[in-house]
Amino acid sequence: MNLQIGSLTLNGRAVLAPMAGAGDRAFREICARLGAAYTVSEMVSAKALEFGDRKTRELMELGDAARPAAIQIFGSEPDVMARAAEKAMAFSPDAVDINMGCPAPKITGPGAGSALMRNPQLCGELVAAVAAAVPVPVTVKIRAGWDEKSVNAAEVAAACESAGAAAVAVHARTRSQMYAPPADWDIIRKVKQAVRIPVIGNGDVTGAQSAAQMLEQTGCDAVMVGRAALGNPWIFRQINSYLTESCRIVPPPGVYERMLVMVRHIDLMCRYKGERRAMNEARKHVAWYLKGLRGAAGFRRRAGQLESRAQLDALVRDVLAAQEPPEGPEAENSL
Repeated sequence: MNLQIGSLTLNGRAVLAPMAGAGDRAFREICARLGAAYTVSEMVSAKALEFGDRKTRELMELGDAARPAAIQIFGSEPDVMARAAEKAMAFSPDAVDINMGCPAPKITGPGAGSALMRNPQLCGELVAAVAAAVPVPVTVKIRAGWDEKSVNAAEVAAACESAGAAAVAVHARTRSQMYAPPADWDIIRKVKQAVRIPVIGNGDVTGAQSAAQMLEQTGCDAVMVGRAALGNPWIFRQINSYLTESCRIVPPPGVYERMLVMVRHIDLMCRYKGERRAMNEARKHVAWYLKGLRGAAGFRRRAGQLESRAQLDALVRDVLAAQEPPEGPEAENSL
């Protein structure tokens, strides 16, 4: 199950996608503990890094519990990106990832993110500049293309490989499609056929079986999980078991385990960011963890008003009280 990305060895085939506003250090550590073979930071502005922005430096903090881990940078100027990558090395990343896939207008407007897909030559120049600046593997995350008339992921991936990229992750939607329509996995297959470096597939991996299907249908070397991991970091454990234990299906966690992991997650956020800020940011995570539970709608409304760790404890007690009495081993592992 090992995967080699340049000098970096991944022990597994399921990795955590970079997610701005959600994939912070605490969440990455939780996912790694539950089986993510590799994590990637929230995207960091190369220009902001040049100016020593405090928030930008915080985004690059990497804990040992989430390794191997990459720092992802974005920008459109090779020299600026190279200097940013050099600065990122102060945080000892295992790899540097270049964002060529973000569809947000504030990123694509200045020519970064998925706007780079319109210029394969520039993509190669960015990779070459960053690869020359750092001693760790350089990877890229791309999309299918800018729009349906310019699906060029294979071309961009080949340009990046020629410039020194050690791996490429492919989100199988165009920028104009954003996140809505079904991902076109055939694009991942075409990228895999076009390059010799590892290809990581991304898009519509929602569980163990879809992960296995992507690997089989596209020939990609690993799968990248993003939104499906929110409130559900166990997805990595489930994928790993399915792939390594003869398609063994690991059942979803019971409510007690779900709440225990959620509390650990929020506690990590409090440790790294302070309680006041962490609880504000935790509201969305708590809502994701509560999805599907009895009384979820009302509990999620309460989650949206969380301000303190004590309020979280009260919410968890009420959530547990509202569920069906557990049976079997789980009944012995209550909070």
